[in-house]
Amino acid sequence: MAWLLIISSVIVMWIASLFKILHGSYSPSKGAFLNDSNNGGSAKKRNVLLVVAHPDDESMFFTPTINYLTSRGHYIHILCLSIGDADGKGNTRKEELYQASATLKVAHQHVKILDHPDLQVLLDYATTTFFYTILRVNNNIFLNPQDGFGKVWNHNLLAKIIEEEVVNQGIDLIITFDNYGVSGHCNHCDVHYGVRKLLLASSQRNVEAWELVSTNIFRKYSGPVDIWFSNLYSMQCSNEMLHCLVNEQPRKSFLAMAQHASQWVWFRKLFVAFSTCTYVNTLRKM
Repeated sequence: MAWLLIISSVIVMWIASLFKILHGSYSPSKGAFLNDSNNGGSAKKRNVLLVVAHPDDESMFFTPTINYLTSRGHYIHILCLSIGDADGKGNTRKEELYQASATLKVAHQHVKILDHPDLQVLLDYATTTFFYTILRVNNNIFLNPQDGFGKVWNHNLLAKIIEEEVVNQGIDLIITFDNYGVSGHCNHCDVHYGVRKLLLASSQRNVEAWELVSTNIFRKYSGPVDIWFSNLYSMQCSNEMLHCLVNEQPRKSFLAMAQHASQWVWFRKLFVAFSTCTYVNTLRKM
């Protein structure tokens, strides 16, 4: 009987939270993200670069942020640092990212997908685990293909690649993963450290950067219920350092992820349904 009460309570909380999101009656942030009080209170339109590791990262993790920014007229650019070829489907996944970006109202010309041959770090034998296939080259080994679990990326090269995109596109704000990368995927973490290296470079100190805050596993799969936890967390921090962005159109997360047909298998469908990243993003200033 107690378990039935607990399950019923969770279902009621889920429905109530989703109702709040869908009816636009929930405003977690104490102040609007990227709100510029200059020019008579009108918001300055920003050139935003979303830096991700693989095709589908933008749909699985960042849809609340993308929806928030596009609906307010900011210009979104996506830099994807690999084609996601771990399963040999890189070319397919590349096209799927373009389709998902169109669903999220990000222009095709604002999406850049890389397959850089030198991105992966060469490792010596002692530092390589036995879990991955290795290819020996001149007494060194590297992991093939380029991306995937255990495939370490060169942080210095990442910083250089991101800096080139910042300069070429006139970017004034970067959004990426935090140092855990939501799922703990090493490539997500590498992207974070690449952006951090860029921020430490004196030439790009004028670029603002925000990271997607990772949560514990209970919050990670609490779905829309996490809007309340995210709100409590944001209230404890300065408004200049932390913002909570609710996905005003959570259905878009499903529509965008469905464009990644090669990845749209049953467990990812469950992930999108239960993941807090479908419903809310908490961004922290780097």
